[in-house]
Amino acid sequence: MPTKNVVLLQANSRLAESLNSALSDRFTKVHIVGNASEVSSSIAWKRAEVAIIDLEVASFADVQKIASEFPRSRIICTHRLADDEMWTAALNAGAADVYRPTETAAIVHAALVNKSALSAVA
Repeated sequence: MPTKNVVLLQANSRLAESLNSALSDRFTKVHIVGNASEVSSSIAWKRAEVAIIDLEVASFADVQKIASEFPRSRIICTHRLADDEMWTAALNAGAADVYRPTETAAIVHAALVNKSALSAVA
């Protein structure tokens, strides 16, 4: 069975640990990183299928670059504010979904949708 990995970049360490705990039950490994460049290197090194990126740490340009470099990896963005314009910009940059970081169940669901789709393709 192939390994399923997630890269997680969150500004708030408490929220990062909460997401890590929820994702760890369903994925082989969750790699917590500290900045956007570490997201790219971790996706490449760990062959992560999903990247969960906090828009308070990474820019739209970072999201666009990661989406371009890793088209088979699903990017899920988070931000503490529900701002339609910002969320639309994230989707336009290459994110598949955008959630508040406290919406743990929705984030996990979005990550699992990708996990299933990639398993069917591989």
